[in-house]
Amino acid sequence: MSNLGFRQGMARHGITVLDTAVGDRYVLEALDRGGLSLGGEQSGHVIFRDLASTGDGLLTGLFLADLVVRSGRPLADLAADAMVRLPQVLVNVRTARRDPALLDRLAPDVAALEARLGDRGRVLLRASGTEPLVRVMVEAPTDAEARSEAEALAAAVERAAATG
Repeated sequence: MSNLGFRQGMARHGITVLDTAVGDRYVLEALDRGGLSLGGEQSGHVIFRDLASTGDGLLTGLFLADLVVRSGRPLADLAADAMVRLPQVLVNVRTARRDPALLDRLAPDVAALEARLGDRGRVLLRASGTEPLVRVMVEAPTDAEARSEAEALAAAVERAAATG
């Protein structure tokens, strides 16, 4: 669920971003499978695989402080150079029950939205693994566009869940 701005910033610096299922466990598996040393989630969990097998906030803070000192630049400047965060809207749509086919029924709606956004935005639609709800996430160049599109897709989820 990382921000598209993060992906664009990493690409500008020649860094490949891999997607995993949500959860540190899946990030760790991808790191081990690829022989990689750094992974994390939007939640702030960062795993330095050469040093630990779990996210470690203290270690992350130390590495960040070291980077700031070595660069001689303020953290705000470093962050601004790394990426521009695109507006991201997350809407949770509660459903009466978990329906594995629901996301398949919504594929045309997702495809249409992805076509409208092109490379200017991103859409993520996923069922919660623990609750009867669907998470609708939309990123777009403006907050208004992201919010409008997320609300429209959430309404489509509600309609599809009611008729499923």
